[in-house]
Amino acid sequence: VQLQASGGGLVQAGGSLRLSCAASGLIFDSYDMGWFRQAPGKEREFVVRITWSGSRSWYADSVKGRFTISRDNAKNTVSLQMNSLKPEDTAVYYCAADPARGYPRFGQADYNYWGQGTLVTVSS
Repeated sequence: VQLQASGGGLVQAGGSLRLSCAASGLIFDSYDMGWFRQAPGKEREFVVRITWSGSRSWYADSVKGRFTISRDNAKNTVSLQMNSLKPEDTAVYYCAADPARGYPRFGQADYNYWGQGTLVTVSS
C-alpha cells in the first residue's frame, strides 16, 4: 500500500493550496480517508475525514469553513482544498486510510496506512 501526498508549498497568509493524495495497492473505496497535520514542535493532529463514498466529512474546528475535502474513487485520490490559509496552518500534512467505513474516527491509531507527508508553509 502506498499513499503519496503532494501539493504542499509556500503561500502567503490568505492564500490557497490544494493537496492531493494518490493511493495504490488497496481497494480505495474500502477506506475512509483522513488528513492530519503536524506543526513544528507539536503533536500530530486531526484535520478532516471523508467517508468511503464521499457522502460525509468531519472537520476540525480550526479548519472548518476554510478547508474542503473531496475524493475521486475512480482515480484513487483524495484532495484537500485549503483556502484563507493562516500562519498557524503551517505543518506537514499527512493523508491516511482507515478501513472502518462511515464512522467519525479521529485518532491516529484508527488509521492503518499513512502517506509520507507534504509540507505547507504559510507566511505572514
